[in-house]
Amino acid sequence: MPPTSHGQERNEHHGFVIAKHLTAANCRGCHEPIYQEFLRSRHAAVSWAAVYGERGLSPDQVAFAEQYHPGYAKRPPHPFTTLEGTSAMTSGCEQCHTIGKPNADGTIGTCTACHTRHTSSVAVAREPRTCGQCHMGPDHSQIEIYEESKHGVLFNAQSVLLNLAKSPKQLTTHDMWIPTCATCHMSGINGNKVTHDPSERLSFYLADAITRKRPNYIYAQANMKQICTQCHTKPIIDRVYQQAEQVVEVTNQRIAEAKAIVDGLRADGFLKGAPFTSRIDFLYFDLWHYDGRTSKHGAFMGGADFVQWHGNYPMLAKTVELKALAESLRGKHGNGK
Repeated sequence: MPPTSHGQERNEHHGFVIAKHLTAANCRGCHEPIYQEFLRSRHAAVSWAAVYGERGLSPDQVAFAEQYHPGYAKRPPHPFTTLEGTSAMTSGCEQCHTIGKPNADGTIGTCTACHTRHTSSVAVAREPRTCGQCHMGPDHSQIEIYEESKHGVLFNAQSVLLNLAKSPKQLTTHDMWIPTCATCHMSGINGNKVTHDPSERLSFYLADAITRKRPNYIYAQANMKQICTQCHTKPIIDRVYQQAEQVVEVTNQRIAEAKAIVDGLRADGFLKGAPFTSRIDFLYFDLWHYDGRTSKHGAFMGGADFVQWHGNYPMLAKTVELKALAESLRGKHGNGK
């Protein structure tokens, strides 16, 4: 069949002409500024690259993403793409990370990941469970943390009273007096700016093993605190941020200690082979990728159990196990350094 103006194949369907594959090209014609915000976000090329690296991305797309997220787009595929195999990637990781998939028409991603195909619904995009399709599980347990938090409890009890379908530019706390993920990270409540780049309100790289401040730390934190002030007083907001940043600092220390153990074993020749070929590789990965991330996200999102029992406690237990394994390796192969 002949292509559409966006280079997409089209199908005839009961008198209608429909695109065979929806991409961001279908939406950017009317929403170009929103698409450009999306391109600057980690939902775009960076999301795809987290699994497949630069594969499929054009040099220009990589260069663009690197301007905003240095080192996160220009990277090799994750080792799991080979170790776990194609079926695990296609039916697993790819189902979420295609939000940033490069398309044949030159665009990146598809808006239907959040807005759905047939209704283009802002209400669906504001539902916590829409974000929870991907932001869930042991490595990014935001939906579980949210549902434990007071925000999540209130939403569960009173969501039927909220006006989730209100236009973003007219949205107020009379419509949404309980925040969802979109309220804090993207919405323009009470006249505040709407954004499709959640990075604008994120002040730390919480997903990294060792968390550091983002380049826009001051600006981003001010933006997020401005959203918080729509419902909370400044002393409460400042206290939450202060406590959360302390959790980040301590978590960094715990992970740095574990990393030093693993790096020392490799440097001294006691740990050999490719990544994820030893028990220690998985233990350290779980420690930072699951427990460390969970602790940090829990602190910023009001999930006490995730800071402690799903965060600091397993980090402590795994550090003890790492030390025991390291001592065993050194003892078995000679004391070394």
